[in-house]
Amino acid sequence: MNQNPKILSGTELSSVVFSKLSNRIVNLKNKSITPTLAVVLVGENPASKVYVRNKTKRFKDLSLESKTIRFDQDVSEAELINKISELNSDVNIHGILVQLPLPDHIDSEKILLSINPIKDVDGFHPYNLGHLAAGVPTFIPCTPKGIMRFFEHYDYELKGKHVVVVGRSNIVGRPISILTSLKKKYSDATTTICHSGSKDIYNFTKVADIVILAIGSPNFLKSEHIKDGAIVIDVGINRINDSNGKPILVGDADFDSLKHKVEAITPVPGGVGPMTIAMLVENTIEAAERFDNFCFVFIGYVL
Repeated sequence: MNQNPKILSGTELSSVVFSKLSNRIVNLKNKSITPTLAVVLVGENPASKVYVRNKTKRFKDLSLESKTIRFDQDVSEAELINKISELNSDVNIHGILVQLPLPDHIDSEKILLSINPIKDVDGFHPYNLGHLAAGVPTFIPCTPKGIMRFFEHYDYELKGKHVVVVGRSNIVGRPISILTSLKKKYSDATTTICHSGSKDIYNFTKVADIVILAIGSPNFLKSEHIKDGAIVIDVGINRINDSNGKPILVGDADFDSLKHKVEAITPVPGGVGPMTIAMLVENTIEAAERFDNFCFVFIGYVL
């Protein structure tokens, strides 16, 4: 039993990230370039509105620009694609983010495909995902990029380790399974990806050195499901009621059950979430730097 597990605070680490980004922001502003993000928000999803508000606040705190374009729930695909086309052509917009999920009548893949890959700061366009799969990342999806930054910052070398990823979404599970297995420092792990089609997921988590959870199942992982000294990265954010009926946020990991068995664990809230926003800021700054260095013409997209 570990009486002093390391709590991997995304709030603290994101502050380190923002401090390191400050000189890059100044350099761009000295060239009259203010990194600018356009966020497309559809409908009134409460969680989406909170995420967008948090992103906007962080950009404002750093003297960056974040513009939110709002649409009603019944907006058509054509209207969204037309707006994204306008944003693609706007030289003052460096990054475009479409807040997911979208309403059922909208084809999310078609919308994401319409974003110019050089402005795809979420890293979800097939062009960017393909580069990631090939081991030559361009824009890395924000949450997986933030997870890797934990390993780098706390000097957790993954080479020779067994990483088990629970969840296979294109947003977290698949990208992080690639990143942890790349042949580079703080990667090079043996990575197993589990999902809804896997038989007895706990058989895999029990032998893992690092478990990364991204399935949206409250308190899915408990102390009996890991080995002593494992590292747990919890991406899940679930709203449940506590024993008094009060709404609380919990992760996919049962923090109280695990905290004295792990070597290290991310809390919820305050773990992966702040790092996702930090990586969005970093990706937007990277997009502005690329714009400063190049005049882009890309497969039908013109800036």
